[in-house]
Amino acid sequence: MSLQVEKLEGNMAKLTIEAPAEDFEAAIEKAYQKNKNRLSIPGFRKGKAPRKMIEQMYGKEVFFEDAANNLIPSAYANAVDECTEEIVSQPTIDVVQMEAGKPFIFTAEVALKPEVTLGKYKGVEVEKADTAVTEEEVDAAIGQERENSARTISVEDRAVKDGDMITLDFEGFVDGVAFKGGKGENYPLTIGSNAFIPGFEEQLIGAEAGKEVTVSVTFPEDYQAQELAGKPAEFKCTVKEIKEKQLPELDDEFASEVSEFETLAEYREDVKKNLEKKKLEEANDEKQDKIVDAIIADAKMDIPDAMIATQQRQMADDFAQRIQMQGLSIDQYFQFTGLTREAFLEQMKPQAEKRIQSRLVLEAIAKAEGLEAGDDEYDEEIKKMADSYRMDIEQLTDMIGEFEKKAIKEDICIKKAVDFVVENAVEV
Repeated sequence: MSLQVEKLEGNMAKLTIEAPAEDFEAAIEKAYQKNKNRLSIPGFRKGKAPRKMIEQMYGKEVFFEDAANNLIPSAYANAVDECTEEIVSQPTIDVVQMEAGKPFIFTAEVALKPEVTLGKYKGVEVEKADTAVTEEEVDAAIGQERENSARTISVEDRAVKDGDMITLDFEGFVDGVAFKGGKGENYPLTIGSNAFIPGFEEQLIGAEAGKEVTVSVTFPEDYQAQELAGKPAEFKCTVKEIKEKQLPELDDEFASEVSEFETLAEYREDVKKNLEKKKLEEANDEKQDKIVDAIIADAKMDIPDAMIATQQRQMADDFAQRIQMQGLSIDQYFQFTGLTREAFLEQMKPQAEKRIQSRLVLEAIAKAEGLEAGDDEYDEEIKKMADSYRMDIEQLTDMIGEFEKKAIKEDICIKKAVDFVVENAVEV
């Protein structure tokens, strides 16, 4: 195999890769063996026709496409290993020469890792965050815990009020005619949740269980069903059941039930400490983001579109895997949200670009400051990973190749670079 690298504008490069004629011949033979059972030749049983007979009947190029698909991945991988440039995108492949008895030649257009010119990264000014916790915030946190611990009880001696959870039968009419999708039975609805169109839930306040009431509303102009948008409608509604939340008393008994503490005062103090810890963590994360944003703004780099596109696809694949673990396919997600794959990728573009910028400047800072990952730091990271995956360290180590080891050490350097810029920042 031979490789030629041509630098292009915008941190792009064209790799011209040439595989020997014998490699292309071997790929053609492999394609023949794979496909011969699918091709019919008069006078031969399927799978028994000689390759030359098939090529005479279907054309000598009959196996070329499969042969190219077999040969390109391995030839490209070898070229990447040989190339001294750092490639940061998926390739765009173009076949240049594909003839029997001749070398197979193709090009791969790729993005190269851009150079970063750092601006100011020491002494970056960042506004000091307020991490104080107010009594109102403590009250809100305890109030949420009371909501979580509330009992739901049926109500039979009064009408519907705001905040109630009801079971509802309804049917909607426009100009006296029932419309598709406007009917529901035993529908669960929390009054005040704004789950229905504006004005609907408020008109159910005061309704009595078992008695029909009429709710008059106007569909919003931007309503998803265009045939209903902007039209007035009436809903015949019957409340089947009324339930309300019963909050626990705010006392020592409540504190002992929701925490390890015996008194409300102790529980309240613990809630405050946890809020302070959470606020501090959030403030530190925000501080890091602002510092890195300032460093990016003062740095210079020319990021190729192909590099961003590759990052977008990686993020999309990661997202698809996450929702797959929740039992939802990416196609179902697109169906529910109305998004196309193209629109989904476009939404991810700003975040993809930000990730690349952050990574590039932090790598440049690590290099400028001579930050490296020591063996003890690497071992500690492997231990954390083993604990996370619930694996033996030796078992995990056996699975890690040189590429993965390099990536882990690079991530350690990135973390050290983040710590460095934060330590050297100035709070104002």
